Amino acid sequence: MAGMPWRRAVVLARREETPTAATLLLHVDGDHQAVAGQRVEVRLTAEDGYTADREYSLARVGDLDRAEITVQAIEGGEVSPFLVDDIEVGAELELRGPIGGWFVWRPEQTEPVLLVAGGSGVVPLMAMIRARRDAGSKAPFRLIYSVRSRAEQFYRRELRAPDPGLDVTIAYTREAPEAAPRPAGRLTVADVNTGGWPPDFAPTCYVCGPTGFVETVADMLVALGHDPRRVRTERFGPTGDG
Repeated sequence: MAGMPWRRAVVLARREETPTAATLLLHVDGDHQAVAGQRVEVRLTAEDGYTADREYSLARVGDLDRAEITVQAIEGGEVSPFLVDDIEVGAELELRGPIGGWFVWRPEQTEPVLLVAGGSGVVPLMAMIRARRDAGSKAPFRLIYSVRSRAEQFYRRELRAPDPGLDVTIAYTREAPEAAPRPAGRLTVADVNTGGWPPDFAPTCYVCGPTGFVETVADMLVALGHDPRRVRTERFGPTGDG
């Protein structure tokens, strides 16, 4: 990212997603044109001049002077606990980006899309869902969202709302509600086969989550007959990026 400038960003709003995650709406100095799936780098500066920066996926794109990120607090992290629990409306930080050009969805894409998320990996996929809706795209989307429990699910209300052309499958891995169609457990090949598209539909598949989850799901998709060239992945380490 050499040459990419840091820009001032001001917190306009904060919304709790789960007890350990929050969405921040930021006003960013200057215009930036982001594509769904991209991320930004956020930098905090302490009173003594110490700085810490982390990358976060954009949760929404479209407004040139706005950035929206959803942050999961990582125990022992330098940045994420502050952004989730302590930052206040009106606080200033620095931001640069957007970053990335491979793990993206653009409204001119018309092929079916399969989104597979593990935990907080749903954030860039939610940006794609919102970008599709905002553009009035007719591209059919399917989301398979693997999450520990209902309490840890991001964007719960929005994903329950009717959205023509979007099918959502929630797979709970630790604690499933009584009405859930499957018992709690890790995502299986059967889940991906049932909740996804047949390979002969030639969907573009986006998989995001912890490294082990992403590698497992990508292998499942290839084993089911999907073209590896149409499987795009983005992953983060076992403890996230703090």
